[in-house]
Amino acid sequence: MEEVRIDKWMWATRIFKTRTIAAEACKKNRIMINGVNVKPSRMIKLGDIIEVRKPPVTYSFKVLGLTERRMGAKLVLEYMENVTPPEQYEILEMNKISGFVNRAKGMGRPTKKDRRELEQFTDDDFDFDFDFDSEE
Repeated sequence: MEEVRIDKWMWATRIFKTRTIAAEACKKNRIMINGVNVKPSRMIKLGDIIEVRKPPVTYSFKVLGLTERRMGAKLVLEYMENVTPPEQYEILEMNKISGFVNRAKGMGRPTKKDRRELEQFTDDDFDFDFDFDSEE
């Protein structure tokens, strides 16, 4: 096997849960091979660098082996090498620390607990007392 479709390979190496999701990521221009956006039918070969954008992080993988069959998680390391720069993991860590302030679209209204945590967070940092009635 010299070449494999990118959507099949990403599904087989467990980058995406289903092949459909992998194909949609390609269609949304979230997958790049050697710096070029690709379609799901694009063939990959050994040594290619695949960039997968899963906001807010862009993961990078080097192709070490080709397969079309899904495998166990322990075997994935034989087929790809994670070459994601450390800066991307720092972005992910910062996003986790920032918490729920940037709510995802479709998450609905905050719960009472979320509202209280948000108020506590904002009250601690912005405790200003303005007196608009005085003319000083």
